[in-house]
Parts: sequence; structure tokens; C-alpha cells
Amino acid sequence: MKRWNLVIAACLTLLVGCAKSETAADAKSSPDAKTTSAKGATRKVGFSALTLTNPFFKIIADTMVEEGKKHGYEVIVVSGDQDVNRQTAQIEDFIVQGVSAIVLNPCDSRAIGAAIQKANEAGIPVFTNDIKYDGDAGKVVCHIATDNYQGGKLAGEAMVKLVGETGGKIAVIHYPDVESCQLRVKGFMEIIDAHNAKDGAAKIEVATTLSGKGAREAGHAAARDAIQAHPDLVAMFAINDPSALGARVALEDAGKADQVKLIGFDGAIEGKEAILEGKIVCDPIQFPEKMGTTTIEMIKKFEAGDDVPAEILIPSSLYYQEDAKKDPALEKKDAGKGADEAAAK
Repeated sequence: MKRWNLVIAACLTLLVGCAKSETAADAKSSPDAKTTSAKGATRKVGFSALTLTNPFFKIIADTMVEEGKKHGYEVIVVSGDQDVNRQTAQIEDFIVQGVSAIVLNPCDSRAIGAAIQKANEAGIPVFTNDIKYDGDAGKVVCHIATDNYQGGKLAGEAMVKLVGETGGKIAVIHYPDVESCQLRVKGFMEIIDAHNAKDGAAKIEVATTLSGKGAREAGHAAARDAIQAHPDLVAMFAINDPSALGARVALEDAGKADQVKLIGFDGAIEGKEAILEGKIVCDPIQFPEKMGTTTIEMIKKFEAGDDVPAEILIPSSLYYQEDAKKDPALEKKDAGKGADEAAAK
């Protein structure tokens, strides 16, 4: 009897061993079995936008979400709300989630360095778009942005074209905390200074530079203060469309919309509409959709082990009322508006 028990036990041991061997063999012969579950758990991209109240950043976010889906990424979008402490907490949350990559529009181009360093230490690559990290505490794989310096120079050229023959006082509605805006103003001022350096040139005097924080309300307040301090202003340059649109309202409130000409920056739909209506003279326009698609492309290349450039700059171009009149994006929006009004009737 004992002998039969020993035989049965030996057979059971043999069967279990065979089962384990088959399982191990299956795992080896099917590498996707292991990597698929790992990829499913880690192929997330965290994106902390400067603010989602600005349509420009919303377009970048929406484009990244759609483009990410095409390449197997789930893009998690949050708004930093222009608060570096809030953005730091969001980065820490992304680290806890174990995302594959983090993308930022830094809320403060320098102060965000410690949070980027934390992501580096966790082995998570960091990318930036539109706004560049300006420090050395952390490492960014790739920065994808408009060539803001070149765009600022275009805005300066437009200002010289606008008031260069007569000269006069102008105001700059800035956002000095943000690196992209620093570059815009730098390029703008280089063109203005070059104009003023010419013999016999009618001087364009930058009477005041105020922060509009890239937002309508703050842009309105900055423009209102500039008008009160310098009632003889002839023009303004605002570093983005929201602050330009806020400035436009301030000019209208003060009865100076015809006296003070306005140049913006962005090329968002609302900005383009304002150009079409003559409320803004022109914009150096950006291409946020291209920024979003390129960001996903660089993340994919990095994961594949391919070389990724440290910076990709997308040139801007000047956009005037004549461009707005033939812009398909505005025609499409007007058609949609007409359809909605017809349905309402």
C-alpha cells in the first residue's frame, strides 16, 4: 500500500513540474504577455498646462490627447492655473501615478526646477512646450515651442510699420515670469531699439512696461493703468491674445480705441476674430496644434531610444486683417454660428 502511495505522489510531482515548465515556456515564447500589461500600466503622459482658461493651451492639450491616442498614450491633462506650487503638486502626483513622461508649460520658468528634478530622480523624462524651463536644477529632454524671439521681432517690425514714421509713446503688456514672453519682448525691443538708433528716425518710446499676466482681467488692469499714466500713448504691444483683448476693452472704456493701436501675439480664434473686426492690428501667430503633435512625436522617439533634439522651434508669421478675411478657420466658425442662429429661429 505504501509503495502505491509513493508511486502516486511521484506522478503528481511530475505533473506539477510539467505544468510549471509549460507556463514558463509559454511566457518565454510570448514576450508580449509580460510587456503588454506593463505598457498598459505605464503608457500614461501627464501634462500640466500653464492654464486651460487660455484657448491656446487648451488647443495644445486637446491635440496631445488626440495624437496620444493614435500612439497608445493616455494623456492626463491638468491646469497649473499659473501657480508654481500647484504645478509642483501636480508633478508629484504624476510621479506617484508612474506616468511614462511629464509635459509642462512651466508656471514659473525658474522655480519649477526642483519639481523637474524630482521627476528626473524617479526616472520619468520631462518635456516642455511653449514655455521653457530656465534653470539647471532639473533636466528637460526636449523643449517644443514657437520661436518666440523671432515672433517678438515680427511684432517689433509691425510696430515700426505702424508708428515708425510719426514715433510716439507705446506701452508693453508683459508677463515677465514666463520665459516665452521674455523672449517675445526681447525680440520686440531689439527691433524698436534698432529703429530708434537710425539717424533722423522718429523715436518710438516705450513709456511703460506692465504685467498683464497673460490674462484678460490682468491685461485690462495693466492697460487701464498705462492709459491713466500716459494719456498720449499711440500704441500697445501685448504678449498674447487674452491680455490684448483685455487691453482692448480698457481702450474702449477710456474712449481711446481709435487713438491707441494694438498689436497682440498668438493667433487664437478670438484673437483672429478681433483682427478681422479691426480691434487688433495684427498678431505674430503660433501653431499650437503642431506644438502638440510634435510633443507626442518626441516622447515616442525618446521611448524608442532614438535621438531627440534638445529644442524644436516653430517659426511664427504675421497675421493681418487681410489674412483673417481669407482664413478658413474663421469662415468655418461663421458658418457654424449662422447654422446655430438659424436653428434658434
